[in-house]
Amino acid sequence: MANVSLAQSYGLGFDSYEVVQDKRTGLDLSPENTFCLQKDFELSFDLSFLPDKKTYFGYIVRLIESDKQNIDIIYDNSTEKQHFKLVVGDKFAPFSFDFPNSDLYKKWNRITLKFNKKQKNVLVVYGDKSFSQPLNLSSNGCFKILFGANRYKDFKSTDVPPMKIRNVTISEDNTVKFHWALDKTDGSKATEEIQGKDALVSNPVWIKKLHYQWKLDRTLTLKNYTRLGFDESKGILHIVCKDSLISYNVAANRSTSIKHEPGLQPVYVDNQVLFDPTNKKLYHIYIDEKEVSTFDFQTNSWDKSAIKPVPKTHFVHANKFYSPSDSCIYILGGYGHLAYKKNVQRYHIPSKTWTDLSLNDSIFTPRYMAALGAGKKGAYILGGYGSSTGQQILNPRNWYDLLFFNTETRTFKKLYELKLPKEDFVFCNSMIINEKDNSFFTLIFPKDKFNTELQLIKGSLTSPDFSSVGSKIPYQFVDVLSFADLFFDYSSNRFVAVTLYLEDNNQTKVAIYSLNAPPLATLQPDTPIEAGADPIFWPIGGLFVIAAAAYVYMVYFRKKKAFAIPADFPVIASTSGDATAISSSSQIVKADALPLHSSIFLFGNLQLFDEEGRDITKQFSPLVKELFLVILLYSIRWEGISSEKLKELLWFDKSSESARNNRSVNIAKLKGILEKMKFCQVSKETGYWKIKIDYDKIHVDYTYYLSLIRNKKDLNKENISELAEITKRGNFLSNVEYEWLDTFKSEISNEIVDTYLRFASTTKIADDPEFLIQLANYIFYFDPVNEEAMIIKCKALAHLGKHSLAKSTYENFAREYNRIYGEDFQKDMPEVLHS
Repeated sequence: MANVSLAQSYGLGFDSYEVVQDKRTGLDLSPENTFCLQKDFELSFDLSFLPDKKTYFGYIVRLIESDKQNIDIIYDNSTEKQHFKLVVGDKFAPFSFDFPNSDLYKKWNRITLKFNKKQKNVLVVYGDKSFSQPLNLSSNGCFKILFGANRYKDFKSTDVPPMKIRNVTISEDNTVKFHWALDKTDGSKATEEIQGKDALVSNPVWIKKLHYQWKLDRTLTLKNYTRLGFDESKGILHIVCKDSLISYNVAANRSTSIKHEPGLQPVYVDNQVLFDPTNKKLYHIYIDEKEVSTFDFQTNSWDKSAIKPVPKTHFVHANKFYSPSDSCIYILGGYGHLAYKKNVQRYHIPSKTWTDLSLNDSIFTPRYMAALGAGKKGAYILGGYGSSTGQQILNPRNWYDLLFFNTETRTFKKLYELKLPKEDFVFCNSMIINEKDNSFFTLIFPKDKFNTELQLIKGSLTSPDFSSVGSKIPYQFVDVLSFADLFFDYSSNRFVAVTLYLEDNNQTKVAIYSLNAPPLATLQPDTPIEAGADPIFWPIGGLFVIAAAAYVYMVYFRKKKAFAIPADFPVIASTSGDATAISSSSQIVKADALPLHSSIFLFGNLQLFDEEGRDITKQFSPLVKELFLVILLYSIRWEGISSEKLKELLWFDKSSESARNNRSVNIAKLKGILEKMKFCQVSKETGYWKIKIDYDKIHVDYTYYLSLIRNKKDLNKENISELAEITKRGNFLSNVEYEWLDTFKSEISNEIVDTYLRFASTTKIADDPEFLIQLANYIFYFDPVNEEAMIIKCKALAHLGKHSLAKSTYENFAREYNRIYGEDFQKDMPEVLHS
């Protein structure tokens, strides 16, 4: 088994194309002035890339001399040649360079720019290599130095690769003058340690903080029971539901869903899911039914379907592991029918046979809620809860023993027993084992509380010692209705914790957290922060945001540029010609001037801002959030939703009376939240549930989207750009997954792609090749293997004489096409250019 990397890490991380432009990270080394360097000088820094991100492109660092000349280090992965490039003014230097991929993502890499004014050149040093480029600098020039995104005068850019930097130094005449370690934990100020010349960071991602505070990456609400399997080499969490398989890439924060046929993979209370890293298969384990259904990622299908339940013994919270030495899955322990289990069950994958091993072993006592981690010759099992007899009524207790189960001898060995803690705890389902340094990680929590917390611990495989590391994770625990597990993503070197909770409405709330390795035991922030809280407004950046919001507020209301869409959405007419017709007296705010107050955003992550600009999204419980969305979308599209339809979508498993009571309680909760919005309320005046919105006072991006999309014939370049501004936030409601929402998501994606293609068909390549390239990129965001978009982009690039970029676009498309469809793309490059 691979080992957890324990190399200490700090620095400043840069949010990139995964967020909208104004949320991307930038570092200004001289926010109030410039560096006036009279002699030869150097700029040095450590660089590493964040793995598994969507796009790697943009500015590493930009030096601007006297507001006239820019000297840039950029990263450009649009070609297969070397990707780091030096740019002077608007020209590429003839030299470029690369670091080995493993170095670029796994370690820090030193880059130094040495400016020699007498010899009139710059020496670029990367690792143990270098190249020189002629460069004419003035003797008294002053420099602005910017990393990542910036908004400085005519040198603005939001193109920034997903990277992290640290140890930035400026030396003059071989003497270090300034040093920024970038080892902060919070705040927008980066401390300079020699002269106190602090830098300013916009949208900072402090790496040290990511080693202590768990980050909530994604929440999902899914129907019925769900179970988890993890591909640790690729960092993909597989969530098996009754009707679908959801595969979530942790580092990229992206998910895909494969629908099952109805009833294909029922998920019962004691089912388990396990990913086999050797054969790259996902196993859905039916313990009571003694069946294993295998998912083949080549064919995207299960080999068994509709497995029917049998009278249950129940093995809830059992432990499992895959043994490559004998190609078997082992199931240990569990709980059900008021009894704890000590069964050791073995499923032989090649023969598809199931054996209940009869082990006369007193070491492994009946238990559940233990942690298990696989080793080379078997598995380690830590603690749990149970009783010596297995009967729940006879003196149940917490276990704190560490055992090892040997698959060759089929025997248990007790390694040690932890000291009894002051407060009893049990364990999540898994341990992360590092046999090389005899250590493990797992999560613990008390089982006698509903609102409890998970705590990561690091322990030893040889001595009964452990310590708490990292912050705590909120966890709702109700025995068989809850489940927690811990994984390790070796592709991005981070821990992944997942919690499941089956709510009263028979929906499972899934929460996915991540923490960078190695985890820190404590964090001493530079400014006080509440546990579990992420500050949103930093001292300087916060004032800017508040001032900007106030400005937008005045413009928004004084000039009455409110977003107005009555029952019949107006059509935005083409601005070509003499007149622009809008079927409303109110004008529509463009997407790039959207306010942060009195707004509802549905593209990207769901967000609601009240009149004061406060984000009130977190006030929604999972059920109230779904109730809000279903009423809102049905109100916008079909003038509301009936009580019967609400029951069908949200309370299909309840009686009419129970559904009515649930609806009343949650409608009351929803009304309480929407009161904070003002001009937005729940109504049933027409007999249908509806959310009434005064569009003169509240902006809803989805309604603006509809106004653009419905004007299919007269769309112009400006409208297309406005549409792109809306969709740049992300896919429609990208952070929620509901079965009824799939139709909306699919329809919107198709509409967007069709709209872009329709406009492209009206524009000749020679008339506007740059915009058509941009348009093709917009399409790829929703459909990465859209053939028409690829052809448009290749032709436009070729027209501009960028033949290598056109070839790279074609080859990237062909690779993705093969990956998705399992077959080669049939057209070659000449056919594409002449089609």
